[in-house]
Amino acid sequence: MGKKLEGNGLWEGSRMMLPEHKIRIISDERETLRRVQPILDEQKQEEIECTLALSLRSHVRVTVVLFDPFENKLMSGFVTSIHTHSREFKLQWAEEWKWIEVDNVVEAYIV
Repeated sequence: MGKKLEGNGLWEGSRMMLPEHKIRIISDERETLRRVQPILDEQKQEEIECTLALSLRSHVRVTVVLFDPFENKLMSGFVTSIHTHSREFKLQWAEEWKWIEVDNVVEAYIV
């Protein structure tokens, strides 16, 4: 019976994978795929802010690329409000809208 125990003190037959372990492995793999948010220079930040302001003033559709740790997200709509103190803007499309932080935008362009 002593032969069944190995260096880690576990029975040889007890090396099965539990569902909790599978979930942990998958989440660990997903963690390694995370990206770091790029640091935009002042010129790029100003370009994004001007594009958002143009959408607000001229009522033109804007597309913004939002940073996400796993993959960037595209959103398109009309800027209907800008809060400079909190650095966020309201993007509206159809009957829906969402407040977005300017610091999460990596690209903005007029459609």
